[in-house]
Amino acid sequence: MTDRKQQKAGIIAVAKAARVSPSTVSRSFNHPEMVNPATRKKIERTVERLGYIRNRAAQTMHGRRSSTIGLIVPTINHAIFSEVIQSFSDAIDAAGFTLLITSHGYDLDREYAMLRKLLEHRVDGIALIGFEHTKASFNLLEQQEIPTIAIWNYSDTSRMSCVGADNVSAGRLAAEHLLALGHRDIGLVFPSISGNDRAGDRQTGVHATLTDWAVTVPDPWRIETAYSISQAKQDCLELLTLDHRPTALLCGNDVIAQGAVFAAQHLGLDVPTDLSIIGIGDFAGSEDIEPGLTTIRIPAQSIGRIAGERLAASITTDSSEAYRYRCDLKCVIRGTTARYSA
Repeated sequence: MTDRKQQKAGIIAVAKAARVSPSTVSRSFNHPEMVNPATRKKIERTVERLGYIRNRAAQTMHGRRSSTIGLIVPTINHAIFSEVIQSFSDAIDAAGFTLLITSHGYDLDREYAMLRKLLEHRVDGIALIGFEHTKASFNLLEQQEIPTIAIWNYSDTSRMSCVGADNVSAGRLAAEHLLALGHRDIGLVFPSISGNDRAGDRQTGVHATLTDWAVTVPDPWRIETAYSISQAKQDCLELLTLDHRPTALLCGNDVIAQGAVFAAQHLGLDVPTDLSIIGIGDFAGSEDIEPGLTTIRIPAQSIGRIAGERLAASITTDSSEAYRYRCDLKCVIRGTTARYSA
């Protein structure tokens, strides 16, 4: 029986079938702008017909780029990062890179393990979410001297390039909106801040703003919940059935805020007449629930696109210069918040 491995087309077979030199085939992959369009098209048809696949591993052994970029996100279960992932992927694809993605479930030790695996695959660059990572992860990135970018957070003093929003400001904007509507009895529903500096920064902004307005939040009105609409709903049901409940809920993200809306509706409360609710993020679907969710818009698509473009550029130009970009935030007022009336 013929060994199937021997039947796989190599670059010599492609060159012979396309009637060009092996170096021309190689050039059509690595520097397509240097190959005549008609010749490149002929090679592409031949590659498709023969099912030829380049040996990326062999390329990286010879010091050439793998044309892959690794992205590590906390979760892919919800819409929180989906828009960022898609726009980031589109941007690096346009620059000739392929995305390798993995998630760590808000476990920074697991993130380190995922980072090692991506580097073992010889990715050309790494994108991470936020600034909170283990010392081992930071050491590994610095030792490998690989282009790296942080997505979703912004700081003008970050250890790595970053494209994102000021999450402290996002928390401030959310609190200021409720306060401007006259609310003083405000409940806080946030995810755990362990391994999640985005949530931690938003809480910092919220607490600072409430303190400025001399507003205190009773402990029973401080709820920690999961990134889950159903779990957030259950936790908010307990909060909203207290003898004395808040007039407004400030939620750490839109996933939690949607759960809060469903909890209020389950109890027969009118949103926003009986209870105002605000989220942070403006994820896909936030506008479509009834009523539409008032939220702080973080421009996820722009963040992903700019981060992808900048990381790809730093790889192709061998630039080690740090790049920091802060995206604008906006309070998007829809149907879940209203002025407080006693």
